[in-house]
Amino acid sequence: MDRKTPLIIITGPTASGKTGLALNLAKTHPIEAVSADSMQVYRHMDIATAKPSKKERVILPHHVIDVVEPDQEFNAGMFASIAGHKITSIRSRGNIPVVIGGTGLYIKALAYGLAEAPPRSEPLRKSLFSLIEARGLDLLWRLLYANDAPTAGRISPNDASRIIRYLEIILLTGKKPSDLYRDHGFTRPLFDIRAVCIMPERDSLYRDIDKRVISMMDAGLVGETEKLLEMGFSPGLRSMQTLAYRHTIRLLNRDIPHDQAVSLIQRDTRRYAKRQMTWLRSNYGPECLFDSPDKAMPTLSGWLEGTQP
Repeated sequence: MDRKTPLIIITGPTASGKTGLALNLAKTHPIEAVSADSMQVYRHMDIATAKPSKKERVILPHHVIDVVEPDQEFNAGMFASIAGHKITSIRSRGNIPVVIGGTGLYIKALAYGLAEAPPRSEPLRKSLFSLIEARGLDLLWRLLYANDAPTAGRISPNDASRIIRYLEIILLTGKKPSDLYRDHGFTRPLFDIRAVCIMPERDSLYRDIDKRVISMMDAGLVGETEKLLEMGFSPGLRSMQTLAYRHTIRLLNRDIPHDQAVSLIQRDTRRYAKRQMTWLRSNYGPECLFDSPDKAMPTLSGWLEGTQP
């Protein structure tokens, strides 16, 4: 890793204008994007993840997109490894890598490395999955909460993948994940980080989220979801339980009408954005926060001019 060359990061909650900002920068600077989005890594999932279009990817090459199938494992450690190699490759071409995305854990893993944790234990995971089938996921979340309340409190009770991973750490090491992360410290970055965080006014962001959901429906979200199901991807997959797909599946099953599906996707996406904003404010100082992409442009342009070979 190169700790001397600046690594530029553009982050912010969903629908805050990160991609549009990067596309504008690409008009005048030789940049390539390293996507830090935990959903855009999945193939076949384009509309629901607001993946940049093919035309946009011609203007601004994007990396760490479409790297796994929806039923394959992907995590922060895998992202950090792949993204690190992509950053080196981009620089070798004389271009400037810019990390763009709102998945805070991915960015943190890339910037600081991950706390040491035990490898996966398939026998243990099999036992935990069997327990979910027999007693329900809520039992495992409550078990995690009883052993590590801070860790349980920052994830969704429906996030089976993370609940199992954190219980795995506890059972294999006897240590709390929150203690592992605290001891790691995340204080020595692997790069010279230059970050901007787009943080729009909340009401404005929520209006943009509502419009984006309607645009997703108009662009064919229902058809995309139907195709994924026809390809054999289970509705229970973590990738299929995201904000948009979960309610669209309910629409396809005729459990809810179209208007309610739209409303629920909008509501859950707003809630997700609120959680992102809370996390971002706790991890980025005031000097990194900009209330619009336009206001961040001069700062980013200055950094890029200073980084350009």
